[in-house]
Amino acid sequence: MDNVKGLLQALKLDTLSSAAVLAGAAACITGTMVVLARAVDGRLDARRKMQKARNLRHDSLLRAEEAVLHYKNAHPKMDPSLILSLSLADLTNKLKDGLLRPEDVFYSYMEKTINENKRLNCCTAILLESFDHLKTLESNKGGLLYGVPVSIKDNIAYKNYDSSCGLLANLGQPAEGHSVIVEVLRRQGAIPFVKTNISQGMLSYDCSNIIYGQTVNPHNLKKTSGGSSGGEAALIGGGGSILGIGSDIGGSIRIPAAFCGICGLKPTVGRLSKVGISSVSPGQKSVVGTPGPLARDVDGLALCMQALLCHHMFALDPTVPPVPFNMQMYKSTKPLRIGYMESDGQCPPTPSMTRSIREVKTLLEQAGHTVVPYSPLRMKETFLLISKSIFGDGGASLVQKLKGGPLDPTLKPQVLPFYLPCWLRKILLFLMRPLSPRGSFLLQSTTGVGSVVELWEQHSAVQDYIQETLAEWRRCKIDVLLCPMFGPAYNFLYCGSLAFPLGYTAIYNLLNFPAGVVPVTTVTAKDEEELAHYEGLHRDHWDKLYKQALSRGEGLPMAVQCVAPPWQDELCLRFMKEVEELVKQSRKK
Repeated sequence: MDNVKGLLQALKLDTLSSAAVLAGAAACITGTMVVLARAVDGRLDARRKMQKARNLRHDSLLRAEEAVLHYKNAHPKMDPSLILSLSLADLTNKLKDGLLRPEDVFYSYMEKTINENKRLNCCTAILLESFDHLKTLESNKGGLLYGVPVSIKDNIAYKNYDSSCGLLANLGQPAEGHSVIVEVLRRQGAIPFVKTNISQGMLSYDCSNIIYGQTVNPHNLKKTSGGSSGGEAALIGGGGSILGIGSDIGGSIRIPAAFCGICGLKPTVGRLSKVGISSVSPGQKSVVGTPGPLARDVDGLALCMQALLCHHMFALDPTVPPVPFNMQMYKSTKPLRIGYMESDGQCPPTPSMTRSIREVKTLLEQAGHTVVPYSPLRMKETFLLISKSIFGDGGASLVQKLKGGPLDPTLKPQVLPFYLPCWLRKILLFLMRPLSPRGSFLLQSTTGVGSVVELWEQHSAVQDYIQETLAEWRRCKIDVLLCPMFGPAYNFLYCGSLAFPLGYTAIYNLLNFPAGVVPVTTVTAKDEEELAHYEGLHRDHWDKLYKQALSRGEGLPMAVQCVAPPWQDELCLRFMKEVEELVKQSRKK
């Protein structure tokens, strides 16, 4: 303030003017101090919230570990290795026949989950109520999943636990009741026992957030698990869970399942209840997310769908069509006419992707199926359609949810454009177009829709595209589609910069076709050598990043994607099972 007085005297201002300026300066300083104080308080509050959530997780893991130790001391003859080696089908049969005790199964998986979390950082909370639930299990002994421990993604409501979605804004808001899916699982005799990690906001295909940190890949700790259902995929891939429930809006089940070497299904939207499942943008209707199962094998996925598609779900959520699981379709052996796609035309497949899908194509043809070429329609335009559907508000909902805390490093490159006004983005994309056509295109994909009229036009364009695609399927006379699944698992910090590979997965969210992934091979030394010569389509910055993200992947799982028309989820699973069995048989030769 003395410096201000000196300046006024040097300027020779009169007393009244000096008083006015001093008052204004004092007000500005006071205002600045208030703003700074609020900012500091906000940061402190954010840290307190994060630390509380981490402490709750730590406490639940510690209490679960103590319970496991107590049970093992009381039952020294229990053999966890035998239990953990069983498939879901074998496990349920042994539990049903009384050859295994639910308690032994539960504590075996609980111990394995605790150990895998130490290695992979894949859990957000142990559901401590599961220990009490185990004691009342006899009342649901006739359930299809009797005695099966099931993991659930963080955004699936479980009473008295947060569904954080990796966001500070959602902490300290425990669910008042179970989601419909959790209720149905419990009525079928399953034991939801752990919540698993997700990406911040769940609109990234990585699996890291500022609260719980980065989940890593069970096959290589220097790689991401993928996301956003990455905690699920990592835990199942690491052996800590036998069955899990995730959610998928652009590949969030299929990508981590493929990266972690397990199976995952994105069902038709509406087939399973979404009541009690959190989302960052629940009002968005063009590309809608859906819950779905992840498991070690396709039979595990099918059993989960069979268990969920029951009168309990139809009664709890009457908006779900009361259509039970079609076992006849799943068990069918009728030869299929299969569409075959090697590339989406925008993101050329890497050597390991090409080899994977060609090997499966050959096996299907040798098994008596008809395989015909297929090309997706207008993929560049479709990418914009997908982006403007998911981010129809220009990213405003996501930005709002991200307030109050820092951005996770994995998310920054993806969301920074959303902090610019839409008018500025449009100017920048115009200026960028001559210098970086793809950069301009990617920025255009963030601009959303500008009015209700444009929103309706967007909805109409989506419906038109669905009908065009169905007409193309009819023209090709195909039952199902075999297409690549990008991979292998990325190195850290690349997912947020690489949107274009999502064309392989998000298109089936736009179309609302059921789609699933099946692991079929691993990356070889030869694949890795050939990747060194990969140039991509545009030979630009993003193609170079993609190549870097996939490097050093030898030994990692590779998957293919199986797709069926809407509401034919059982046909999709049947096709996945066919691929899985043929790959198994080929390995025995």
